[in-house]
Amino acid sequence: MKAIVYHKYGTTEQLRIEDVDTTIPKENEIRIKIYAVSINDWDLGLLYGKPFANRLISGLFKPNKKILGSDISGVVDSVGSKVIKYKVGDKVYGDLSDKWGGFAEYVCTTVDKVHIMPEGIGFEEAAAIPQAAMLAVQGLIDEGKIQKGQKLLINGAGGGVGTYGVQIAKEYAMEVTGVDSGSKLQMLKNIDYDHVLDYNEVDFTELGELYDVILDTKINRPISKYLKCLKPGGAYIVVGGNNGKILKLFALSKWISKRSGKRIRIVMLKTNKDLPYINELFEAGKLQCIIDEHRFTLEETKEAMKFYESSTFHGKVVITVCNDVQKDQ
Repeated sequence: MKAIVYHKYGTTEQLRIEDVDTTIPKENEIRIKIYAVSINDWDLGLLYGKPFANRLISGLFKPNKKILGSDISGVVDSVGSKVIKYKVGDKVYGDLSDKWGGFAEYVCTTVDKVHIMPEGIGFEEAAAIPQAAMLAVQGLIDEGKIQKGQKLLINGAGGGVGTYGVQIAKEYAMEVTGVDSGSKLQMLKNIDYDHVLDYNEVDFTELGELYDVILDTKINRPISKYLKCLKPGGAYIVVGGNNGKILKLFALSKWISKRSGKRIRIVMLKTNKDLPYINELFEAGKLQCIIDEHRFTLEETKEAMKFYESSTFHGKVVITVCNDVQKDQ
């Protein structure tokens, strides 16, 4: 099978397309023919080997997980002898971020790592969901404890988490402000953000607005600036950003929360936990998947990663792996 492989840490130039042995499922695994895969921050972190914590996952001196890609969709094409949950031909999707292997034509995984795709969804849409949507749900509902009518600000609103986050917030009739670059503001308006701010033009922390919840995908300001934008008892929720800043905030979060009277939470992703909820929203017509108009094939994964690295994308960046993806949707 063809796969995108890297053998040492570095830039996107380390990525190569190679022919590797087609993976064979163990007795408790299924093999998936991958139709589409989306890119996440973690893919870049593992490619760079930075921060150092990523090397604890993938090898100190060279990567032992040589095929990146976690958020996949596809069709089950082989099942292990002990598998009863899925059968050949089932359309599935999920986040494989404990193992990766999504930048390839096939991948094997255990049955708990994927879910049946919702009715009416395409493979590219399904691949755009798992990690970003789970971070949005777990950040807003589990950690943010959002309630009807509250005010929410999403920093980094135009990426995957932000585009799902606003749709989840609207289920709670929240007033939502999105912060991102000017090139994304029209897209944010189109997906129902009430207010949009270009971070190049205005610093939202200096406007005097107060929010019940801030969902942050960037951590690009001092924590003191975020806290002054929160109402008493408000919640600052971190779902992404520089890992070094996240670790520092994690170490200080309880002390800062006690001193400020405001909740600080860092989302520890529970992969695939809320996919059934996302399925319900999609099948009820309450969720759309925002995918950047720039589309890529497996052979163009290096270019896709460079584009993702630029942070100019809208929503999710998706790679189409199977050439029959449109025909089979």
